[in-house]
Amino acid sequence: MTTATEARQAAAAPSRPRRRGAARDFRATRWGWAYSAPAVLVFLAFVIVPTGYTFYVSLWKWNALNPALSKFKGLGNYRRLWDSTQPAFLSSLWHSLYFTGAMVLGGTALSLALALLLQRGGALLNGSRLAIFLPHATPVIATSMIWTWVFNAKFGLADWVLHSLHLPTSQWLQSSSSAMPAVVVYSLWHEVGFTTVVFLGGLAMLSDELSEAARADGCSAWQEFWHVTWHQLKPVTVFVVAITAITSLQAFTQFYQLANGGPAYATTTLSYLVYQEAFVFSDTGYGAALAVVLFAVTVFFTLVRRRTASGESHALV
Repeated sequence: MTTATEARQAAAAPSRPRRRGAARDFRATRWGWAYSAPAVLVFLAFVIVPTGYTFYVSLWKWNALNPALSKFKGLGNYRRLWDSTQPAFLSSLWHSLYFTGAMVLGGTALSLALALLLQRGGALLNGSRLAIFLPHATPVIATSMIWTWVFNAKFGLADWVLHSLHLPTSQWLQSSSSAMPAVVVYSLWHEVGFTTVVFLGGLAMLSDELSEAARADGCSAWQEFWHVTWHQLKPVTVFVVAITAITSLQAFTQFYQLANGGPAYATTTLSYLVYQEAFVFSDTGYGAALAVVLFAVTVFFTLVRRRTASGESHALV
């Protein structure tokens, strides 16, 4: 009797759907290689091969017109880095680090302040978001040409504004002491829109409960920002600092168009020196060695960014 009852209950019970198998990981299969092959080939052709070729050329006194006449120098081009006079490698490296530091500190602080101001929304502030981001969407070469007129020492807009405010004017791009700050001002104007949008995205992901709890405990606006908002924005800040440092190290167009590396090599950065040695002086091997050094510095900042980002993620967990 019991067996018949169990049989009827089993027949009346709804049949469970068969469990689907786990999703197949295609990364280790032929299809995975087939799907990724186009991207791998493009990366290989336009990144890996040119980078390896640059390393190779840096070991030679390269003859660009007839490579068969090139002479092998080994590390001679790298030893020459410390013996160069004008423009000197060390001064160019210092200019690159100076520009990068100014962009990281000034750009991060300015974009964070703008993001905190714009996060409240509203029609006027939404329009301001577009106005702040618009310079970043414009070509650097075109806007650099316009800013050469802005920085003109005789009839430029910058000196006109300073004169109207009864402030001392400047020679801007015509003076070796003010040329680099002028390039920094332009670069901040052009790049701060992107980092502001990044910070706005980070602010949109913050927890309102922590801010409400801080205000309920009597925290001031500064204490709330420093202990709550800033702490949650650290991963975003690490990304902004890293991407700003890398792009600043590789910046070239504004130095070429605004000041042409001068006056007196005051704006000759490492990236501009690569162009000057390789394409102006036709010293391709030495220019390739400079490019390798620039690549090494960029890799260093990238590794620091990854290490810092991983540390921040563990701290947040």
